Amino acid sequence: MECKAEDYVKGLVSVITPVYNAEKVIEKTLESVFAQTYESIEIVLVDDQSKDNSAAIIKKIQETHPEIVYYLQPKNMGAGHARNKALELARGQYVAFLDADDLWKPSKIEKQISQLKEKNGSFSFTAIEMIDGEGKIIKGKRKVKEEIDYKFLLSNTMIPTSGVLVDRCVKGDFRMHLRRGGQDYATWLKLLRDGSKAYGIDEALVGYRIDGESLSSNKLKSIKQIWEIQTQDEGIGKVAAGWHIVRWCWNSVKKYWM
Repeated sequence: MECKAEDYVKGLVSVITPVYNAEKVIEKTLESVFAQTYESIEIVLVDDQSKDNSAAIIKKIQETHPEIVYYLQPKNMGAGHARNKALELARGQYVAFLDADDLWKPSKIEKQISQLKEKNGSFSFTAIEMIDGEGKIIKGKRKVKEEIDYKFLLSNTMIPTSGVLVDRCVKGDFRMHLRRGGQDYATWLKLLRDGSKAYGIDEALVGYRIDGESLSSNKLKSIKQIWEIQTQDEGIGKVAAGWHIVRWCWNSVKKYWM
């Protein structure tokens, strides 16, 4: 598919960021985008009715950064809806997802664009390192494969949201799945259903913020989400889905604790 002027701005990367009560982190997150070595970037921030000073902080930064597009949701609708509104507003050939509390290394986007051109691909993702609330590394790089497909993804949620970059000139216009949880995983499966591959960069180009809850109680929620996505959305049989979850649990243990 060739990009037409009326479809997307060729070469432009639209950063998709939902914002909700992010006053403590949003400035640092935006600074990590401003520091990118790739120059053609717009940042689409969709505020999901924050109750703190996120809007004021963003509007102040916007005064010197016209590449920021700010949109306030009419009501609180959740991260999936916020990302979809940002995708609707985005003008770029490429869309890159960045959660409001995560950070990018300066070369992230440039390396992903180069990778997709080299591979003639449409879907790129990077490895991450885990950081605390102060941005300090608490766990080093989580290794990723050079390429993965739909079948592999059924047993391993290797693709981090803030590491993803997609070429819409190839994939076309798309929206995030509007599940209450697991929207990102469901969307990556949808994008790989056509037999294409996602290409990984095994370098920690994303700082992913975590807390204690992220590593413990959320695991049970993740298992439930994966089960529902595979059996309901992907039409996979219960026996096969159960086996995928067993493998996912083992992969998760290796990823976080080994």
